[in-house]
Amino acid sequence: MNPRENVMAVYRGEQPDYYGDLMAAVEFILDPLFMADAMLPQDGKEYKDSWGTARIFMPGAPGPHPHITKENVVIKDIEKWEEQIKVPDIDSLDWTQAKETAAAINRDEKLACFFYPGGLFERSHFLLGMEEALMDYLEYPDEMAAMLRVIADHKMAYIRKVAEETHPDIIFYHDDWGTKLNLFLPPRVWREMIKPLQKEIADTIHECGMIYMHHADCILEPIVEDMVEIGIDIWQGTIAQNDIVDIQKRTQGKLAMVGGIDGPKIDVENISEEKIREEVRRAVDTYCPGGRFYPSIPNGVCFNEWNNNIFMDELIHYGREYAEKNPVG
Repeated sequence: MNPRENVMAVYRGEQPDYYGDLMAAVEFILDPLFMADAMLPQDGKEYKDSWGTARIFMPGAPGPHPHITKENVVIKDIEKWEEQIKVPDIDSLDWTQAKETAAAINRDEKLACFFYPGGLFERSHFLLGMEEALMDYLEYPDEMAAMLRVIADHKMAYIRKVAEETHPDIIFYHDDWGTKLNLFLPPRVWREMIKPLQKEIADTIHECGMIYMHHADCILEPIVEDMVEIGIDIWQGTIAQNDIVDIQKRTQGKLAMVGGIDGPKIDVENISEEKIREEVRRAVDTYCPGGRFYPSIPNGVCFNEWNNNIFMDELIHYGREYAEKNPVG
């Protein structure tokens, strides 16, 4: 099987040639809006993104990040959010590079994947600041719901534009809903505020003929049945701090998952080669029996080159060995 065929075999619950990271079988189409926001000088100075959020790219940092203060925060008063929000224009974007990238992907071999970060929750705290956003979800639910409606409408219009211009196989949608310990919002609040709009976004993705892959490298255990109800096809970023085996039982094979290998555990100095290989084998042996599982490090790679080479070698060889010795069905 080529990479696309192998990934889709796992996705359909059929026999693959090997088990490995789904991300190795995709080619990315970069979001022109994101590229305009993220291509910052690495000088530690503030630059405004398309929504007006200040970002900085520190020398030596892996990427830019929001730098929100009382002075530069976009929405200073949630009760006056309509006067302060700036929704980016879609029609004026240049899709030339994205279309050329999409056209160059060999879709017989790979899946075309549109990288789409900045989901509803992330955008809300980019606009308000994290602490203020968390308080406003609880203290000003009506205002927050109205603001999220506007963000969601923009996202759905943008997804339709993405489909029209580049025809991806997968939308790789990012929205971290928690930490390694818990959800950011109480499940009740998440279900009331985020879930209904996320269902509309998922429906839009599916109406456009695309697979919905949701990135969230955090605890999502309390809401995994909701994720199935929303229509999330693949959860990318499944960290080992979740009870993944229990999640597989609870979701009854309806949620494909990418992750399970504890990256921070093996991406450290002075770890033995065997410990790295042991963690890869543990994840494959523990989670692949549940089906529709792609073993990987949730954030993609080890940052230490030596560790990453061993991790990749073990995943390539043991992922194939496991598939050969444990046929599906």
